[in-house]
Amino acid sequence: MIVLVLKYLTPKGFRGITLFPFVFLADVKDKKDPVFLNHEKIHIKQQLELLIVPFFIWYGLEYLVRLCQYPDKHTAYRNISFEREAYGNEKDPEYLSGRPFYGFVRYLRKK
Repeated sequence: MIVLVLKYLTPKGFRGITLFPFVFLADVKDKKDPVFLNHEKIHIKQQLELLIVPFFIWYGLEYLVRLCQYPDKHTAYRNISFEREAYGNEKDPEYLSGRPFYGFVRYLRKK
């Protein structure tokens, strides 16, 4: 994981974005935030499992499905299976060591 602070590559309203093998941050303070970095490491693992390009296709398609379920963009984003897994486990520094392959699949069902 290569962490770079480039606020202009980070979408407005977001602290960072992961594009394997890079994590682009909007603020240098996040380089020292272990919870935030763990969240991004989970995304790195997800991207590797799906061989990167299929991850982004799935992510985009699932976001469109979630927009149909939740009219609010932020709620739709937070309910993408990849985000639910990352947000749900970002505070557990040991999560990735015991994470099952395709762990995000458990988060596909609507809450």
